[in-house]
Amino acid sequence: MHLIPSQGPQETAPTSSLPPSAGERGLRYGLRDGACQAVTQGSGEQYLSAFALLLHASPFQLSVLSALPQLIGTGAQLVSVKLLQWFPNRKALISAGTFGQALAWIPIMLLPLLLPQWGPWLVVGGAAAYFACAHFTTPAWNSLIADWLDQHERGAYFARRAQIIASLSFFALCGAGWVLSVWQHSATWWGFVLIFSVAGSARILSVLALSPVQDVHPTAHREAQQGFRGFFRQRATKDFRRFLLFAGLMHIAVLIAGPFFVLYMLQDLHLSYFGYGGWLAAGLLGQLLTLQAWGQFGDRFGNKALLSITGFTVPFLPMLYLVSTNLGFLLAVNFLGGVIWAGLALGLQNYVFDSVRPEDRAKAIALYSTVNAVGWSAGALLGSWLVERLPSRIEWAGVILQPASNLPFVFFLSGVLRLLVSSSLLGTFHEARQVERIPRQQLLWELPLVKPVVQFVAWTLPKSNR
Repeated sequence: MHLIPSQGPQETAPTSSLPPSAGERGLRYGLRDGACQAVTQGSGEQYLSAFALLLHASPFQLSVLSALPQLIGTGAQLVSVKLLQWFPNRKALISAGTFGQALAWIPIMLLPLLLPQWGPWLVVGGAAAYFACAHFTTPAWNSLIADWLDQHERGAYFARRAQIIASLSFFALCGAGWVLSVWQHSATWWGFVLIFSVAGSARILSVLALSPVQDVHPTAHREAQQGFRGFFRQRATKDFRRFLLFAGLMHIAVLIAGPFFVLYMLQDLHLSYFGYGGWLAAGLLGQLLTLQAWGQFGDRFGNKALLSITGFTVPFLPMLYLVSTNLGFLLAVNFLGGVIWAGLALGLQNYVFDSVRPEDRAKAIALYSTVNAVGWSAGALLGSWLVERLPSRIEWAGVILQPASNLPFVFFLSGVLRLLVSSSLLGTFHEARQVERIPRQQLLWELPLVKPVVQFVAWTLPKSNR
């Protein structure tokens, strides 16, 4: 075994100067907050597009619903980082943003009922307020939680938290889908009111879970006073800047397709809300089964290795929607998508933590989120343009492709662009910390789902030869 030389800043375990009980309370809060967030995501966030579609949203409005909240949320993150310099109480900032998220569900539910002619745009406005509050908490939250963790423990901890989110989101998704299906033909609106009320209540519980936590680490008081431009030019490494380019362009490619799966499932394939919820839940199940393994993989072999593997597999996911409209096939594709996206999202998040100094973390997270939001918005708007212009039937060399709509062609193009981004940029940045290095072929056998299958086959083969 060999260690890859460190390409980024080194740090000591941040928890050494803290009372053990304070660190334990902080990490427990992170997991409880994840549980509350899971309920909000599964019963609220995941059904915002379906709610807009109920109000007769157009493809352009769906793309704006996906893009605008991210852009506004980015501004909220930048404001949050500045506030950390003047008002270094991370706990208060997190509480304010989380409580704002809970309140934002009220206009999302009520305003479209009062002014139905403006329904889709009112949902966009309410979602923008909700995600602005969510993004406002992000730099302080990540900075706070990262202070409790050693650099070699982050992958396992965040994988555990993501596993909690995936498992509870799975049940929340299925439950919300069942509620909407029961009332689909009589009182669908009140079904949405019920599930969105549950989503808002979960954020209130998250504020209560934060109350016993103490913000005692000095990082909050020494966030680098340098501006974003100075940080990017002087303190950010070349690898981190190239990583940001990869993340931003990948978000453009992904969001060309992202906002329109709900349109394809509910309008083109005429799935019920329960069927749509099941499709979403299949992706969460894939995450749930592999997150812990992805976290261990990233801690052991590095987040760059994790990004390289998932970055070259995620392009093929949207291409598969050209193959079949069978519900079982669609569930299998989204399950596989959950497996791959679990690793990619974990690698992206943890690479940021590895690449910057603790005092620059909040700024780096905000910069990373800004780049992603710009890419997210550009991709969503480009996708809506393609939906309006791509044909729904292609004939070439005697082969005719005529899916349920032109959306599978948009999905396929998204996959092609993802592949171009990965092939051109993944080789331009390196691992940011010392990790175990093994041959590439052996690395593939360590992948989630692959390793247990190989071990099971190796265990059964000797018995079969007896």
